[in-house]
Amino acid sequence: MKILMVLTSHDKLGDTGKKTGFWLEEFAAPYYTFLDAGSEITVASPKGGQPPIDPKSDTPEGKTPLTERFKADPAAQKVLAHTVRLADVNSRDFDAIFYPGGHGPMWDLAEDATSIRLIEEFYNEGKPVGAVCHAPAVLHRVEIGGKPLVSGKRVSGFTNTEEEAVHLTNVVPFLVEDELKRLGGKYEKVGDWQVLAITDGHLVTGQNPASSAEAARQVLALLK
Repeated sequence: MKILMVLTSHDKLGDTGKKTGFWLEEFAAPYYTFLDAGSEITVASPKGGQPPIDPKSDTPEGKTPLTERFKADPAAQKVLAHTVRLADVNSRDFDAIFYPGGHGPMWDLAEDATSIRLIEEFYNEGKPVGAVCHAPAVLHRVEIGGKPLVSGKRVSGFTNTEEEAVHLTNVVPFLVEDELKRLGGKYEKVGDWQVLAITDGHLVTGQNPASSAEAARQVLALLK
C-alpha cells in the first residue's frame, strides 16, 4: 500500500502575527497507523522541504504517545524535513491520499490547484481520500461531475464550538463545519474533542485531533 500524506506549507495565522502550520498529532497518529500496517508513505507539501508545525501542537499539553514516538524517531523526522513538492506528485503512484489538519491548510491547500486536481484524480480512480480536523477544508473547491465532492455525503470536520474554544472563529477564512454544510455535506459531529471518523464511499473525514488515528484506520480498511 502506497499512501500519500499532504501537509500544509502555510505558517501565518491570518493577521494575528502568530504562527500556525500542521497539527503534530494529526500527522504522527496517521503516519504510525499507516507505517505499522506496512504501508509505504510519501509526505508532500506545496513548497516541499520542512513544513511548519503549529507551535501549539508541540507543547506538553499537546503531546500524545504517538507525538512522543515521533520525537524519538530520527527516521520519521527526516521524512518530515524532506517532504516532496506537491507539484511533483503523480496520483498514479499511490493507493490513497490523506490530509492531516492544523489551521495551515485552510489558507494554502484549500485553494491549491494541484491539491484540488490530485483529490479529484484519487477520487475518480476510486482511491480513498482522507482528511481530519481542519483538513476537510481542502475539499471546499473539489468537484466531481460538476458538484462539490462532499455534496450528499456524510462528513465531519472541526466543529464551530471547537473553533470557538480555541478563539479562532474570527481568524480562519471560513468555518469547516459551516462550509461542509454549505457544500451540501451531511455534516455529523460528537462532543468537542471526542473521537469521530466517518467513511462514506471512499471519502473518510475526522472531526478533530483525537480522531486522527481512527480516520487513518478507516482509510486502511478501504484499502484491504
